[in-house]
Amino acid sequence: MNKLLTTILIVTMLNVNLFSQNSKHSFALSKTEFLLDGLPFQIISGEIHPARVPAEYWKHRIQMAKAMGCNTIAAYIFWNYHEIEQGVFDFQTGNHNIAEFIKLVQDEGMFLILRPGPYVCAEWDFGGLPSYLLAIPDIKVRCMDPRYTAAAERYIKRWRFR
Repeated sequence: MNKLLTTILIVTMLNVNLFSQNSKHSFALSKTEFLLDGLPFQIISGEIHPARVPAEYWKHRIQMAKAMGCNTIAAYIFWNYHEIEQGVFDFQTGNHNIAEFIKLVQDEGMFLILRPGPYVCAEWDFGGLPSYLLAIPDIKVRCMDPRYTAAAERYIKRWRFR
């Protein structure tokens, strides 16, 4: 299962950067390494969480990561940061503007590993899950409780960046 999730994550990462630049690349897994266009590819990643860095500093932080030798930015996206109130989402203002963050990473010619949750391990309150879930009696989060999965699906379906 972990190999499948890793493969999906890496393919998603490459799609964000490579296809947005109208380039045609191939990505594969050999027995021991990732291959980009048939050549060994090492992901050298720096972590930047858009919610933790003021938007006006994003570009500079991305440039600093690139200057340190990183070819990839990894970013957690916190569900409870973007859905502060049940059913009310903000992906467009200030630090909430994930499309702008993605564009800045692309502009620097870097790859992006975007990790939108729903749960995140990043020392963030309730793992990024929205607190309104706790008002649901006996809800079981991070499992197949249909009340939790319905809320998580609603969040995931809001991911539309152009």
